[in-house]
Amino acid sequence: MNRKVARVIALIMALVLLLSLGYMLVDTLFASAGVSQSEINKLREEKKEYEKKKQEIQSRINTIEFERMSEVAKKSVLDDRITLTGMEIENITATIDQYVLLIADKEVELVDAKAREDSQFVLYKARVRDMEENGVISYLEILFDSTSFSDLLARIDFVGDIMRADEVTYNGLIAARLETKEAKDALEQTKVELEEEKVEREDKLEELAIQLDEASALIEQIQATLDSEQALYDEAAAEAARIQRDINAKTEELRKQEEAEARRRAEAKAMSQKTKGTGELMWPVPSSNNVTSGYGIRPHPVFRVMRQHWGIDIGARHGANVVAADSGTVITSSYNSSYGNYIVISHGNVNGTTMTTLYAHLSSKRVSEGASVSKGQVIGLIGSTGISTGPHLHFEVTVNGSRINPLNRL
Repeated sequence: MNRKVARVIALIMALVLLLSLGYMLVDTLFASAGVSQSEINKLREEKKEYEKKKQEIQSRINTIEFERMSEVAKKSVLDDRITLTGMEIENITATIDQYVLLIADKEVELVDAKAREDSQFVLYKARVRDMEENGVISYLEILFDSTSFSDLLARIDFVGDIMRADEVTYNGLIAARLETKEAKDALEQTKVELEEEKVEREDKLEELAIQLDEASALIEQIQATLDSEQALYDEAAAEAARIQRDINAKTEELRKQEEAEARRRAEAKAMSQKTKGTGELMWPVPSSNNVTSGYGIRPHPVFRVMRQHWGIDIGARHGANVVAADSGTVITSSYNSSYGNYIVISHGNVNGTTMTTLYAHLSSKRVSEGASVSKGQVIGLIGSTGISTGPHLHFEVTVNGSRINPLNRL
């Protein structure tokens, strides 16, 4: 009799322990999955903003005013649309990465849910087997062995506890099977959503290709307009000269600031905020060393007139990383019709030499004016914004106020 009671009590305690451990594990897994899901939700909100901005640009493109714009002004609008499409692709790629993490979590959840179901089934089978062997007789033995009326009442309560434990065991098995099914369904749904994101990314890549073709066609249209070529070239040349004056002015301003800080004996503190370079430049496009156009006099790729090319062009795939050639401070992060999205970094005064680098035609910029950047840090992505006939980086180097051949420093 005592052995039977002890066995029932041990069974109840094992059940309680198993359920407690299971719930702790479920809470941990759900917390991990919650992080991935919250990141996915955040990325989806960002994508909505990109879509809204693209709709605004498309509405502008569909207006009569857009048709009346100059070709260069139209190219600027198309560049904005291309940039946003690229950001959408990056957003979807990040979402896919989060879905991969979420699926890994849900696969673990499914395995653990199935393990809990199997454990619960073992407990249930053991109890059913015991009931088949003893059944009602064991309950009657407990009651008939009572020595008094109060003992009988106590034994009735005990039998009730055993029956309630049996019910808990059965309900636990049903709940475990339901949990396994829910975990499996959630995993399958997440896999479906992942595939949907992959399909959408392919659609966006096709959309980007169409937009790049449209922008290239506009450049060809500019080439075909012979009467306006010289005026457009003069405008681009003037814009390039203005940018260089701006670079020189900001470099000089930065130099004066550094001298003033040195006079106030706070150079160490100031230089922690304004990063200096080493004076040695690294290649700015890690994925490509394809120089498609060198420094010096050459025919303009669009306007078909001879002109000075103040940098080098490095051909690469659209969206490839562009890195800082050396450490420094971003003094310009902007857009204009000629250079498109462009960034200028001042590398400070090293051994009496001031140096800046310029990165143009970017599809997107990753740093803003005033930011400190490290050598090799990603600052933007390859694009074809501005006056450009295809994805590439236009790279310039200025030393002591004069532009030089970048290949002499790389």
